[in-house]
Amino acid sequence: MDEPFHVPQAQAYCNGDYFTWDPKITTPPGLYIMSLVLNKLFLLQCQIPFLRFTVLLTLLALPLVVTRLLCSNRRERPDTSLISPLPEAVVIATFPIVWFFGFLYYTDVPSLLFVLSTFVAASEGQHWMAALLGLVSCTFRQTNVIWMLYAYASSQLAHLHFRKRSKAGAKRPTVHDPPALDAAAGDLLKAVTSIPNVLFDILPSFVPYTLVLAAFAAFVKWNGGIVLGDKTNHIPSLHIPQMYYFFAFATGFGWPVLFSGPGGIMGLSRDVANRMFGSRVRTTLTMLACLCMVITVKLYTIHHPFLLSDNRHYTFYVWRRIYMFHPLVPFLLVPVYLACGWAWFLRVGRKQTLLQTLALPVFTLPTLLPTPLLEPRYFLIPYVLLRSQVQDVSFWGIVMEGAWYGVVNGMTMGVFLYLPREGVGRFMW
Repeated sequence: MDEPFHVPQAQAYCNGDYFTWDPKITTPPGLYIMSLVLNKLFLLQCQIPFLRFTVLLTLLALPLVVTRLLCSNRRERPDTSLISPLPEAVVIATFPIVWFFGFLYYTDVPSLLFVLSTFVAASEGQHWMAALLGLVSCTFRQTNVIWMLYAYASSQLAHLHFRKRSKAGAKRPTVHDPPALDAAAGDLLKAVTSIPNVLFDILPSFVPYTLVLAAFAAFVKWNGGIVLGDKTNHIPSLHIPQMYYFFAFATGFGWPVLFSGPGGIMGLSRDVANRMFGSRVRTTLTMLACLCMVITVKLYTIHHPFLLSDNRHYTFYVWRRIYMFHPLVPFLLVPVYLACGWAWFLRVGRKQTLLQTLALPVFTLPTLLPTPLLEPRYFLIPYVLLRSQVQDVSFWGIVMEGAWYGVVNGMTMGVFLYLPREGVGRFMW
């Protein structure tokens, strides 16, 4: 859908016209600048095959960055070879949304690559490099500034825990951050209130990021808002159910990862049921959570005009044939959303602390809640970050995940390539 806008804009850049801008384009020119650099280096014409090759290069580089991301989350040293990705990283790089848009001239895969690179650099303590990569990532998608801050926060949590285990740091202030699965409700309050104790220790590392934030603020002031170009169809709106859709989306694609833990599907189901209904207190809290979610579904569900009218996307049929099948369906799905959220918390939290597990959902909120349109590409970055936090996926879990991605990729690409519909166009995510 976006190539008819991106391609002419990139060709204008290749021709030295840097001041003409298509008002329908809402993202910064990072993609076009990257194509321009490759054009100058290799003297290739900026036709569609070359422009798509720009994105394909980032898809090919993705397993290498994901390898370092996985090693960072596992506190392991990556292989010294730059061209030896982990098999698990290769599988993650074939995630259907990544794979599909890796062959088109879209911003999504380059955006993901630079966000993950920012996270890796921050986790390795290279904060100036992380800030630079974060700045580059913002030239593909404006909301990537949030992921830059997440990279910083995550790196500092890891730093504080490492310092706490050392003799030199045993007596220094730290955060209250117990293992996620052992934490009680009161631990979250203690964790939040303990954060001011370590601010002076972690603020020096924040200096490089302040420069990016200042540049971002200057851009917003100059532009009159975050969205470039077509602001009328991209007005920020409070869309709370987006988080519910994200956890359902993550479960639909990541079920092999969820079920690969100890106990398999039955063990995970028992653990989720115990968290939701294991005692009177938990049952009461579950009922209250469901009530709040039902209210937000009622008040903040957005039927975006694009979603209702454009039948070239899978979300159109999900919305029409499932969500709008009956007026009660949106409310009946609420316990499913909650169960999906608990499943990911239990799976990710096996090897992480409470704050490390909750940080990603917290930083996902400002990227999804203002977005009125249900679009799978918006879930791409938080999904890959969430998936990479699962540290103990078995060999068969990885094989099953790869097979599942392969089936979805085969079907979606086959439909796109071989089943165009006259008067409608090609069917895509």
